[in-house]
Formats: sequence, structure tokens, C-alpha cells
Amino acid sequence: MKNTKKIRAVMFDLDGTLLDTAPDFVAVVNQLLQENNRETLPDEVIRACVSNGARALVMMAFGIEESHPDFPALRLRLLELYIAHIAVFSKPFPGINNLIEKLVANNIAWGIATNKPAVYTTPLMAQLNMQPAPTSIICPDHVSESKPHPESLFLASEQIGCTPEQIIFIGDHKRDIECGKRAGSITIAAAYGYIDSAENIDDWQADYRVEHADEIWPIVEKYL
Repeated sequence: MKNTKKIRAVMFDLDGTLLDTAPDFVAVVNQLLQENNRETLPDEVIRACVSNGARALVMMAFGIEESHPDFPALRLRLLELYIAHIAVFSKPFPGINNLIEKLVANNIAWGIATNKPAVYTTPLMAQLNMQPAPTSIICPDHVSESKPHPESLFLASEQIGCTPEQIIFIGDHKRDIECGKRAGSITIAAAYGYIDSAENIDDWQADYRVEHADEIWPIVEKYL
């Protein structure tokens, strides 16, 4: 039996949900380590930390806190390396392009709500040139409170022309699910994303959990 809450849009977190950007982060984190005469790290160690952003990557890679005197310069250098390497290996996760085609064919808008600043999100999306294009891209620059605050989804709903309750929000981090729940949206935890081994996704209490992007469309169909 179909659910009575008809949805109008599907919003994605960016890194680890819509796009597999980890390979580019692996490359630049290990380059930064090599520049500082440090041993490189295994891909999977860096990958698990990507969703936590540049600050967390520097702290993890160098074993330091933000208060360390070297931290600011290391973070700036990491971001400098990343902007030069932003879409070399990054690409949509398997099944995402097919999902977006189905969404658009069924008059469901799609968009992005990310904590990745626009200075990185904009060139990344421009280089990937995903089609059909997203209706809404919300970065921290566009809101006063970033995720887990629900403001990103409130703004997306305004841009799309629907209510937050008519949005499905998909993410690979606890803050994504919290954001969606606080907005009143339907939430899907992307277990295929960048999730620390210490995390238990079920603790996030998302409405749904998927192991692959191919599992998202059957969920969406319930709300058509």
C-alpha cells in the first residue's frame, strides 16, 4: 500500500551520499603528508573521515588538535591542494545517475544540502555537469545555520516550491538525519557512504537505511 505523504523532491548530502569524492581527498591528504615527511595513510582510513571535513582530516592525518600551532597552515594547504584536485577522481556513486533520471521523469525535483562551502561545491558540480541539473544546491554560505540545523531543507523547500514534509533527505552522517528529522522530512541513511567504524547507523533512527543507491528508488515509489 502506498504512503499518503506525496513527495515533491529528493535532497542529497554531497560527499559520501551523492558523490564519491573520497579518492580526491585520499590523494590530497597523502600529498600533504608527503610534503611534511610523514607516512601516507591507507585509503580506507581517510575515506571514513571525509564527511567530517577538512579540519577533521588534518587532525586525523597529523594526530593534532585545532589548537596545535601547525594546524592553521596545514588546513589551508590541504584546501589549496583540494581545490586544484577537486574533480579528478570524484564521480556519482553507482546507481545515482539512474536514480536522478527516474526522479526527473516522475516530476520529482532533486537537489543538494551540504556543509561543503560553495567555493568547493560550485566548481565540483560544474566539472561533473550532472544532468538533469539539480533544482537546488544549498551550501553553508546560503544559510545562517548549517546541518544538523534544518535551515538548509527549509530553504530548499522554498526554492523547489514544496513543504519540508514533501522532501526525502538522504545522508551518510548523523547530522544529515538529524537535519531531516528536525525539518519534518523523510530520511534515508546512506550506509554506502563515509561512515566511521565506531558509528552505528541504526542509532540515527532514520526512516530508511540503504546499502546501495539502487535501493533508493523503491522507497521513493512509496510516496508517488
